[in-house]
Amino acid sequence: MNEQQNVATVQAVYEAFGRGDIAAILSKLDENVAWEQDGQSWGIPWYEPRQGVAEMPSFFSALMSGLAIHKMEPKNILSGGNQVAVVMDLEAEVIGSGQRLQELEIHLWTFGGDGKVTRFAHVLDRHPQLLAYQAVAV
Repeated sequence: MNEQQNVATVQAVYEAFGRGDIAAILSKLDENVAWEQDGQSWGIPWYEPRQGVAEMPSFFSALMSGLAIHKMEPKNILSGGNQVAVVMDLEAEVIGSGQRLQELEIHLWTFGGDGKVTRFAHVLDRHPQLLAYQAVAV
């Protein structure tokens, strides 16, 4: 697969997310996808590491029950080799605490030779989300 195809796959994933089409997203992932393996979750459920497509529904469940996303806008898509990085503006509210977040994050997608996503990571300062998530338990 080439970089343009990888970018098109990432764009298709965001379009599917916008429609709530989780099955379409899962179809783009390698069976053994490594999800959030590159950062500390700090106990935030949507950042817990997951391995394989079978664990991905728990990611989407945690995300949708934990965050009300008001804006998720890709600002730039960068590609090189087998990776695509998406610079993203995110506005969300942590459900249960009511705390709003405005963040710049990077979504890092890594692809295998067959064009499937083999690795994914959110790259951002997780501290504001941690504080907002911890407020839910108070």
